[in-house]
Amino acid sequence: MVEHILARPPHPEARPLLDVVIPVYNEESDLQPCVTRLRRHLVETFPYPFRITIADNASTDRTLAVANELEARIPEVAVLHLDAKGRGLALRAAWGLSQAPVLAYMDVDLSTDLGALLPLVAPLISGHSDLAIGTRLAPGARVVRGPKREVISRCYNLLLRRALSARFSDAQCGFKAIRGDVAHALLPLVQDTGWFFDTELLVLAERSGLRIHEVPVDWVDDPDSRVDIVATALTDLRGIARLGRALASGRLPIRELRTQLGRAPLTAESPETSGQRQLIQQLARFGTIGVASTAAYLVLFVLLRAPLGAQGANLVSLLLTAVANTAANRRVTFGIRGVGARSQVEGLVVFGLGLALTSGALGALKVFAPDAGRALELAVLIGANLTATLLRFVAFRAWVFHPRRGGHSDIPHRHVDRPSESMPGSLFQPVRPREPEQES
Repeated sequence: MVEHILARPPHPEARPLLDVVIPVYNEESDLQPCVTRLRRHLVETFPYPFRITIADNASTDRTLAVANELEARIPEVAVLHLDAKGRGLALRAAWGLSQAPVLAYMDVDLSTDLGALLPLVAPLISGHSDLAIGTRLAPGARVVRGPKREVISRCYNLLLRRALSARFSDAQCGFKAIRGDVAHALLPLVQDTGWFFDTELLVLAERSGLRIHEVPVDWVDDPDSRVDIVATALTDLRGIARLGRALASGRLPIRELRTQLGRAPLTAESPETSGQRQLIQQLARFGTIGVASTAAYLVLFVLLRAPLGAQGANLVSLLLTAVANTAANRRVTFGIRGVGARSQVEGLVVFGLGLALTSGALGALKVFAPDAGRALELAVLIGANLTATLLRFVAFRAWVFHPRRGGHSDIPHRHVDRPSESMPGSLFQPVRPREPEQES
């Protein structure tokens, strides 16, 4: 439950361009020095209105009281209190409520050198990128931390690249930024409320065609960190498995997100050229799946030939491979997600065509060459299967998976403006820096 958020305007001159969220849990000692140092850095280096939001995750010490004191004393500070723990929960609440065009967060220990903050958010302000992350694993980064954390971090990010095809280098660095409109579109789809929140958000953004900017950072690990490495690692592994299943099953509307948020092609393409390119790509994917299906069909046919006979083995083998073939082409060749019951029913109709061709070929072989051996029988089946495959592609493209047959989009298209187009010009005019808050 959110109890307190932005009780008063955070900046007297203008609505903040940047909202930096600091999630905290029982940080009564470190909170005041962190906020004071961050605020002084922003005043001295950031030429736009900003806000610092302290997101308290149900602290049991004086953290909330310290946060309220800072809010009362510093105009740019706001406080958000939640009655449950979880970094992801805090970021979802704070970013979801913020109206700032650029949102960021950092850990309260300020392990990352603040000199990377302006390079982090500048590509988002300009509209060049959609998200930005600090990375400890890219060339140019300087990191001080123990070998245990270094090995775990590198293994985790390697696992992400292998399991989820992630291309970003560091998922868990507590130093990230995102455009506000992008955050509001992606946050409802992010399920995790803990440490896996970052990874899930980045994978969704990458799959949606968004540009992720990486900034090599100077990082000094906090020796007093309260993060339970083993528990966090197990939670992350479960998160990877859950997200992988969601992506594989089509439960996430990635195609719609790419249409809504993704970047347009660099060059305009005529409908004819686009159609030809799409046809070539579909043929390549369909051919790959077809080769695998034919190989599986032949293996099944050989295994079932003795117990079921030629026609029985043909029926069972073709049925099993047809179901798998339809599902694979639906997802890979034609890029359709979600439940595919209708496609499978119509795929069975196409299967009937293939069954008629292969059964007819076997029947004709028995009539014209009753003494034919297994090699000739397999050759005839391969020829009939290739013909059926060609007809299947035509039927899939023109009928089963035709894009005009009841659209697959669940999210209406929405044009996402860049900051310079959508936000008032005053937000992009430098303001006179204030004097740094005196430390007490």
